[in-house]
Amino acid sequence: MTVDQIILFSLFGAVFGLLLWGKFRYDIVAFSALLLGVVLGVVETKDAFSGFGHPATLIVALVLVVSAGLVRSGAVMLITRTLVDSGRRLGTHIAIMGGVGAVLSGFMNNVAALALLMPVDIQTARKAGRSPAKSLMPLSFATILGGMVTLIGTPPNIIIASIRGETFGTPFRMFDFAPVGAVAALTGLAFVALIGWRFIPQREDALSKARELDPYIAELTVPADNKAVGQRVRDLSETADKSDVAILGLIRDGNRRYGSVLNTRIEAEDALVLEATPEALDEFRTTLDLAFSDDRREELLKAESDGLSLVEVVVPDTSRLNGKTVQAVGLAWRHRTILMGISRKGRRITKQMRQTQIEPGDILLLLAPRESANTVAEWLGVLPLADRGLAVTENTKTWAAIGLFAAAVAAASFGLVYLPVALGLVVVAYVLLKILPLSELYDHIEWPVVVLLGSMIPLGAALETSGGTELIAGALVGLTEGWPVWAVLTVLMVVTMTLSDVLNNTATAIVAAPVGIQMAQTLEVSPDPFLMCVAVAASAAFLTPIGHKNNTLILGPGGYRFGDYWWMGLPLEMLVIAVSVPAILVFWPL
Repeated sequence: MTVDQIILFSLFGAVFGLLLWGKFRYDIVAFSALLLGVVLGVVETKDAFSGFGHPATLIVALVLVVSAGLVRSGAVMLITRTLVDSGRRLGTHIAIMGGVGAVLSGFMNNVAALALLMPVDIQTARKAGRSPAKSLMPLSFATILGGMVTLIGTPPNIIIASIRGETFGTPFRMFDFAPVGAVAALTGLAFVALIGWRFIPQREDALSKARELDPYIAELTVPADNKAVGQRVRDLSETADKSDVAILGLIRDGNRRYGSVLNTRIEAEDALVLEATPEALDEFRTTLDLAFSDDRREELLKAESDGLSLVEVVVPDTSRLNGKTVQAVGLAWRHRTILMGISRKGRRITKQMRQTQIEPGDILLLLAPRESANTVAEWLGVLPLADRGLAVTENTKTWAAIGLFAAAVAAASFGLVYLPVALGLVVVAYVLLKILPLSELYDHIEWPVVVLLGSMIPLGAALETSGGTELIAGALVGLTEGWPVWAVLTVLMVVTMTLSDVLNNTATAIVAAPVGIQMAQTLEVSPDPFLMCVAVAASAAFLTPIGHKNNTLILGPGGYRFGDYWWMGLPLEMLVIAVSVPAILVFWPL
């Protein structure tokens, strides 16, 4: 063993020890290890920051932005309404989401499949009042498992097929991976949905830290061409319940109606009086295609070109709104801002929203042009509350967002466009179409995750170039000499999985495939079982957040620590080995 190899193995040992300890944040540990590697000379200076431009790092960053665009456009809400029920038991929810994710991953890149479903899962968790940490990791693992079934589902399969073609003249075909991959995927999905999610450590996450507020009393207007016109108010109850919205009354011609309002037929320009949180209010508005206000105020509001922003503010004694109505201070025509809701410590508001006198301590939900939201707050003399990431759904651009994403995934899946380029084009299109505001573009990227990945990739590459992986391969061949084939396949799978948890799965497939071929030639048997073994094992990276891009993607949103993955990942990897080795020997005879 060379000095460089000793240093690198020591660095990796120290990094994983510190990350499992959890006292220091993972990005600081990884970046410190990278700098130490450069100082000690095991990572060349010119390669020190190559990981930050690596395709894996770019894909993770771009997917997070694309996911935010799918949420903002209403695409995720559309999927949530048609596919997901927040009242389901957690195990059932995981089984359904995992099954959909696995199927999608078989026919599109598994990173893209997770990008589509991750915000759906987070919104479902929010509506169900539980932590997304319980379901995000199972969803990530399910999309990884589903990618094992087809040639295009995951990069290691493509690499293995290519190596087989270069070495033996014939590559694996689209569904050659299906028999073994399906056995591993179905078994893994059953474990994840029935048992595995129970092993995930409970962590305080962004959802549980969110500031709890009383619901707002709010109003939404029914446009003339809306499908709700002519229906009774009670006909909207099912949609309201699904969105967690309470319908309190109806305003017609400036007069508020109570009592038998549920039997009242809705007319054009009626305003529904609602009690809801901002998120629920936005979902209800988007589902029924309601308007923020009457035509005149809506036109004033949308005259701004940079989009709209929801702002929560509290009214102090010194505010110019104190004792006045928003109509009296001219909020709509002066600043093109609408009062969307009032939270008044549970007390009932009996007047029309813009005619209600504002009191000190009221919490207001304002809808303002994005670039002037701070100016409006200063002019009113109100105090903005901590940002909770509230956003206005651009529901007129839902299908544009879905179409762009689907086209990019299809182009990348068929090799027409490189995946990072395809995702980059989607991000640019989302900005140009104002699906995502330019000012918020970088807010959606989990920068600690980017630093973690960008720091570990050069260290993994250094381990490979120093001969560290060849050292492992040589030891593996020597260790298994004279063993039965099933035992050799098992050891190859264990070592490949371990490498994949440290390196990225693409690099692991490149390193392990030649080792598998060499083992087959030593035993004088067909190389196909060994290549299939490497394909499954290279994808089955469940112990760390750096082994697979999907695991990296959920690290921030799930509020996980580095050492949380192995609780469910270790038994899952053992299960994959237990079912895959027999399946390989059955479907790919020696």
